[in-house]
Amino acid sequence: MERAQAARRAGAVPGRRRQRGPAQLLDTGRGHVAWDRLGGIARRDGADARHIAALLDLPWLETRAIAARGFTAVVDAVEGAGGELVPALLAALGVRCVPLHCGLSGLFPHPAEPTPANLADLSAAVRREGADLGFAVDPDVDRLVLADASGRVLNEELTLAVAADFLLGREPGPVAINLSTTSLVEVVAARHGVGVTRTPVGEANVVDAMLREGAVVGGEGNGGVIYPALHPGRDALVGIAMVLQHLADTGLSLAELVGSYPPVAMIKDKFDQDKPFAADDIKAGLELALGAGAIDDRDGLRWSGPAGWVHMRPSNTEPIVRVIAEAAGEEQARDLVSRARALCERI
Repeated sequence: MERAQAARRAGAVPGRRRQRGPAQLLDTGRGHVAWDRLGGIARRDGADARHIAALLDLPWLETRAIAARGFTAVVDAVEGAGGELVPALLAALGVRCVPLHCGLSGLFPHPAEPTPANLADLSAAVRREGADLGFAVDPDVDRLVLADASGRVLNEELTLAVAADFLLGREPGPVAINLSTTSLVEVVAARHGVGVTRTPVGEANVVDAMLREGAVVGGEGNGGVIYPALHPGRDALVGIAMVLQHLADTGLSLAELVGSYPPVAMIKDKFDQDKPFAADDIKAGLELALGAGAIDDRDGLRWSGPAGWVHMRPSNTEPIVRVIAEAAGEEQARDLVSRARALCERI
């Protein structure tokens, strides 16, 4: 059993238990060596080609159906590792690729975070080329953001919703996402008659839940799609394959596809943490501040009710508190953020 579990986890981000050993070595200083005695570098040439071959071998990927749509796609790889990988995959799928920032210089032409504000070049290129869609990946190609034919850069949260919608139509089964991921994933899961497990934020937590629950797809709302049948980690390439196959299956444009989902708005905010996050006291004040709702306290505090949901959590990497809310409209989401933030700052 342990060997089988280890095999399923191969290549996954280590969870907290597996991180303890290296962390203890770092804290104690045991085993430290000089910089020039750290060891060697092992090369594994051809890994990119093997990964693309594995993608093309997936049972649900129909290259001819995708090629028949005659797609043109602009790719912004921000001069990172996707500069060769993504165009190679698109070529294999019969998609005309217009490369943008697809060198491998590592010199980012714009901030690497794939947000609408940072993807003006992609938006303009999609319009200029008359492309059907655009793909933006981050430097290590584990996050995917989409642009439709008008050049509109979609919220990163939509990537996982579209991918899950497709995959569940082919392979129905459980889904795992984190506490901050859009509720649209739950909407598409309900359409396919399957359940969703939410986890604390962090890829390792999502992967642990996926393996435990036998989830067929999952990920995080930052554009990270995980398909464990291929490997248990976020992968923009598998996300691209799912999106293209979904468009080929439905005959829809990307704008038409995402337009079939209920409208939601998500607001992400943060503020400096100048005092400890008083989870118990904040939890006690949530009903008064936000109304009756369900509360999840596994990772900060997440309140969900008829108006939407809001997640408040102290960052693990910087002295800030993140506040993320989702509701049917932007004004409602901003109101949830405002009230949740006021509660956190007051206590």
